[in-house]
Amino acid sequence: MKLEKLILKNYRNYKDFEYSFLKNKTLIIGKNAQGKTNILEAVYYLCTLDSNRIKRDLELINFESDTAKIQAEILKSDINLELEINFSRDKNKVLKVNGLKKNKSKEFLRVLSAVSFSTSDLLLLRGDPSDRRKWLDLAIFQVYPLYYDKLSKFNKIRLQKANYLSSGNINSDMLDVFNEQLAIASANVVFLRMKYLKELEKIAKIKHLNMASGENLSIKYISSTEEILAIDEMKNLILNKLNEIKNDEIRRMQCLIGAHRDDVDFFINGVDSKKYASQGQQRTIVLALKLAELEILKEKNNQAPLLLLDDVLAELDSNRQNYLLATIENDIQMIITSVDTLAFDDEFLKSVDIIKIASGKLIS
Repeated sequence: MKLEKLILKNYRNYKDFEYSFLKNKTLIIGKNAQGKTNILEAVYYLCTLDSNRIKRDLELINFESDTAKIQAEILKSDINLELEINFSRDKNKVLKVNGLKKNKSKEFLRVLSAVSFSTSDLLLLRGDPSDRRKWLDLAIFQVYPLYYDKLSKFNKIRLQKANYLSSGNINSDMLDVFNEQLAIASANVVFLRMKYLKELEKIAKIKHLNMASGENLSIKYISSTEEILAIDEMKNLILNKLNEIKNDEIRRMQCLIGAHRDDVDFFINGVDSKKYASQGQQRTIVLALKLAELEILKEKNNQAPLLLLDDVLAELDSNRQNYLLATIENDIQMIITSVDTLAFDDEFLKSVDIIKIASGKLIS
């Protein structure tokens, strides 16, 4: 899989951007706040239809415009494909593959896949549970396209129940209906989250040991269900929990149980890394997770995904930086951003196409 061309129209600070990727490694150089990250975000949005930098798609549209577009030409299994996403302030986004409109997100997802690794990811363990859920959801979208619909359905039901609870006019039988629907939707989400994390942990353990000998990484999904069960079993367990706290939810007017409350814990030799790991240990964990993501995507999609590295190499020490670059296989296309070339050795730079960005424009 190769991203051959990227076109941005009125996207973030880019009025009109077009670039053809000639080499498998591209280094984007520029000062801070010039738009380097926006390029990687646009590529990742093509993969996941989401971004960890936004709450609404409208944030992607240039302030001076009412519409925006991301367009890409890719080569996949020797087939040329064109992806296009059109945004509008007063309409839903429009997805197209080879000029044909796609009404369902799952028909667009997995055409292009990528792993994104940024400086904000290095703070994953120290962030909020919502940060870890967002990271996990975006990773799963690319492996299980149906997950996008399952998560959307869960969020819709959760919002309906939350609005009903906040109304203060509660009918017990009606709340039971909401709980039944929420338990089913939550079980579908939790099942795939647990399944993905189990696969991720198996690979990340090995990556982590290679970087930190003697330190054993383990991952635990924190939820109403503590282990992977059949979806029906998960649904019944969640429903029982919901029934137990029914009066408490009515009193507090909040949804207290569901996939929206879950979290992920990381342990080194059984010790909670979010609380006790050093900054270096936490960065090693995140690097292991990202490399595991990359391997899962390649295996599941039978295609080498893109690797997007956003200003992250300068934040890693030389050992972790060398491990990252040395373990990336040649068939994986890399797009890297940096303020300069100082973080890279001369040998690496020989095989890299270097472009410069200033104020949302390519400069010579």
